Amino acid sequence: MIKTAISAKAILVLAATTLVGTDSMLAQASGEQKTLTGVVSDAMCGQTHMMKDKPAADCLRYCVKQGNKYALVVGKSVYTLEGHEAELDKYAAKKVTVKGTVKGETMTVESVILPE
Repeated sequence: MIKTAISAKAILVLAATTLVGTDSMLAQASGEQKTLTGVVSDAMCGQTHMMKDKPAADCLRYCVKQGNKYALVVGKSVYTLEGHEAELDKYAAKKVTVKGTVKGETMTVESVILPE
């Protein structure tokens, strides 16, 4: 009888742990809504543009034409941006506030505005 009670408790603890872990994994898989303010760049150059003789916006646009994605530099973090490319081009190398869904180091853009 005691072994059965202990086994039942162990199963309940295991089930609860599994559910908590699954919930955390689902939140991570679906992404997190965030609003970030940073500088529009490209995923290849990040904080430091490689074309030293050109303005940052020109380097960014060149890199994007070569197939790189837009990025947002927030402090030391660089987020690859998905979507709203025309708006991002308009704000090349400028500080903006981006709203969207972050999953790892990628942000799916919902809106881009100049910070207040």
